[in-house]
Amino acid sequence: MNRTADIVICGAGITGVAAAHFLSKAGIGNILLVDERPPLSFTSDKSTECYRNWWPDPEMLALMNRSIDLMEAFADESGNVFRMNRRGYLYVTADESKVVDWETAARATSSRGAGPMRVHSSAICSYEPAPLEGFHDQPTGADLLIGNELIHKYFPYLTARAIAALHVRRAGWLSAQQLGMYLLETARTRGVRFESGRVTGVDVVGGRVTGVQLSSGERVDSPLFINAAGPYLREIGKLLRVDLPVHTELHLKAAIKDVLGVIGREAPLLIWSDQQLLPWEQEERAALAEDDETRWLTEPFPSGVHTRPEGAGESQTILMLWEYQTKLMEPVWPPNLDEQYPEVALRGLAAMLPRMQEYFNRMPRPQLDGGYYTKTRENRPLVGPMGMDGAYVIGAVSGYGIMSACGVGELLAAHITGTELPSYAKSFALSRYNDVDYAKKLEGWDTSGQL
Repeated sequence: MNRTADIVICGAGITGVAAAHFLSKAGIGNILLVDERPPLSFTSDKSTECYRNWWPDPEMLALMNRSIDLMEAFADESGNVFRMNRRGYLYVTADESKVVDWETAARATSSRGAGPMRVHSSAICSYEPAPLEGFHDQPTGADLLIGNELIHKYFPYLTARAIAALHVRRAGWLSAQQLGMYLLETARTRGVRFESGRVTGVDVVGGRVTGVQLSSGERVDSPLFINAAGPYLREIGKLLRVDLPVHTELHLKAAIKDVLGVIGREAPLLIWSDQQLLPWEQEERAALAEDDETRWLTEPFPSGVHTRPEGAGESQTILMLWEYQTKLMEPVWPPNLDEQYPEVALRGLAAMLPRMQEYFNRMPRPQLDGGYYTKTRENRPLVGPMGMDGAYVIGAVSGYGIMSACGVGELLAAHITGTELPSYAKSFALSRYNDVDYAKKLEGWDTSGQL
């Protein structure tokens, strides 16, 4: 006799777990989570673990505000077991020409619901640094600090060349693993089950899902199937003859022990917003330029190198991240990691944090890791029906999966249970690609502001 489930979810990453949580909360108890790997172990544990509501896209901003609302509620009810803070994101520039554009763009984002915009250009101002822990009773919106003297007062470790810093306030980081496990364990108390295995087929009769085939040879009768397969979203979609419009990128991160205390442990997420050339000695640069395989190290690098303190208590660890060489590829495990990445990220950070130069040629042993981002062209998620009765998708959230998980999990549950959908739901549905006006919008799509 075949087993039965009300819903089968393929993928136990943060989105699959969040979907199970909100569906079980809505009263659906017989839910089966299926994954070849342990929950939250494939891409969800490769995250920077940061969150922000600061998005130029109004629909994404609304989704993130809702998702952060939910995370804060879970933090309160769990005693903040996942250590959510509101340190913020600090975007830093040495380019004077950017200041006016920054203020204009920031006021536009503020007007869309991100919170109030405050500009500070005097040492005597109302700016309030973020506390190390917690998120209650903290400012929202953003603070624009103008002038190196003012910036240095609050962030003395930044370069003297910094002339503006935008501190996004409804932002910070948390433990993705602890958040995911809290959602999973809560769902388990309501009957959600996890099973190690692989989905090999989805049965469809008369245009309706009837069951799922597993790698064990078993069949699970179920009227509902959710594709939450992360980097394998497209592969699982093909089981239903649906070609999901996503691609997969490999992204890396590195961690070192900041034994010299270059970055204050109270720092927010620090982001250098200017393009740059990596700082090499003259002889090093000449040698690199001579070799076809290393010449790229002497060429201009994009903006966006970022870092933050990692760990609590006496931890000295910092994370280093830079999307300077994004590679489209099919997911393989383990991923192929670029051993040069920690050195490149370190040198890139020196533009913003001059004392990073003290680690040149004697960098503490780095920890290098990587995972896959699964994206749509416009970097919006896919949440909702997959084109046939009983089949749904939740994914393409890589790059912002942790911060959006609660929001997209709740949204998918609303689709399935028939409850009222939020205004942004149609912007993330697969059906948006059938809209002629949306297709025209994609021709000039701007993904600025999305790390």
